[in-house]
Amino acid sequence: MAFPETLSLLWHHLAWPLLRLLLFISIGLLVANFIEALNWTRKMAVVARPLTRFARLSDLTGAAFSMAFFSGVSANTMLSEGYSKGRISKKELILANLFNSLPTYFLHLPTTFFITAPLIKGAAFVYIGLTLGAALLRTLFITLVSHFLLSGTAHGPAGEMTMDRGNDLQGAWQRTWKRFRRRIRRIIRFTVPIYVLFFFLSRAGVFDLLEDFLSAHLGFLSWLTPQAVSIIALQVAAEFTAGLAAAGALLANGTMHAREIVLTLLIGNILSSPIRSIRHQFPYYAGIFRPRLAMQLILFSQCFRTFSIALVALCFYLLAF
Repeated sequence: MAFPETLSLLWHHLAWPLLRLLLFISIGLLVANFIEALNWTRKMAVVARPLTRFARLSDLTGAAFSMAFFSGVSANTMLSEGYSKGRISKKELILANLFNSLPTYFLHLPTTFFITAPLIKGAAFVYIGLTLGAALLRTLFITLVSHFLLSGTAHGPAGEMTMDRGNDLQGAWQRTWKRFRRRIRRIIRFTVPIYVLFFFLSRAGVFDLLEDFLSAHLGFLSWLTPQAVSIIALQVAAEFTAGLAAAGALLANGTMHAREIVLTLLIGNILSSPIRSIRHQFPYYAGIFRPRLAMQLILFSQCFRTFSIALVALCFYLLAF
């Protein structure tokens, strides 16, 4: 490859995506710190108060839940800041990250809907309804689990927020900027090398090999039709849109029915998500949290997500087939 082509490749596929990622992380960090500096945490927590009160989660977790509807980076930054300052325990941090399943789903819902609806028509409403149900199930289940695992209450020690001096905008911004400069250095120190490492692993074909291995060993899905297996293989080996396009074509020509399409996409979702989550989430999670903790959060999240979608898919199979 010629030198100009190499530079173009590095800019478009490494430097620019990395800069964009750091920009979004920086914005999220600024927003999270500014909210805390203005002491708005309790006000934002009101949205999730019925759930957090029962779950014995702190106001900080409730505020992160509200923020997650608009920015996952800001929500995770709030949780990371709270954990690093001892305002929430590691147990609550893990539970809070899982608790945010529902707002995180809504954050990506518009994109998902406008991709699926044109391709699989009415089946999109069923598919989205089932995945939304799985996200709701995850949040409600964590609410119940937290009620028994956490000993505090939403107004207990974990929920107490220390008050900063004053609440004027100028003073809040000064405190925000001071915290931002201190925190962004550590984020860059972890995010940049990990992102670069994952870029070269991707260019070396490591993730392609893993995805090819999964798509080539789908023998346990022999109970599905060959068309369904081909859709799942595309979801795993390529991306969700590729499998969706194939599903749309098979639905349009009458080869597969809507219920078969929905079940197939759910199974493909289960099989394709873990590798992609590590590939795309870990670099920025490792900047917000420490790498080991980031991997633990992703592992818990993916296991829990896989179980919930599998449960929903099983219920759909028993009721629809």
